[in-house]
Amino acid sequence: MPRRDDLEHVALQIVINSGREGIIQSDLWRKLDASSREGSRVSLKLESKGLIRREKEISEGRWTYRLYPKRQPISIDSVLTQPCLLCALVPKCEFGGSISPTTCELLRNWLMELASKSGGT
Repeated sequence: MPRRDDLEHVALQIVINSGREGIIQSDLWRKLDASSREGSRVSLKLESKGLIRREKEISEGRWTYRLYPKRQPISIDSVLTQPCLLCALVPKCEFGGSISPTTCELLRNWLMELASKSGGT
């Protein structure tokens, strides 16, 4: 049987990979090939360390927990479309100048698009 620390690490990676949808606790146990008892202990340990959050829900007519990661890994995808990366005016862009990030329509539109994708306004 794998060490508990190893099991916690693998479990955390599975929960992180589940993304915003989270994962049902029993599905995690199956992926870990662990007993429900061991799976519960691992989930509780990760929650106590502040790495995941558990939310009670009904799945297939039974109460269970859905596990969500507290943090998502940083992805370069979030900045690939940032307009400043390819802007020819970057050398002249400065706060308070005639070309400024505070007045740039491309930057504003990009930020608004990011906000709408993340559920913000």
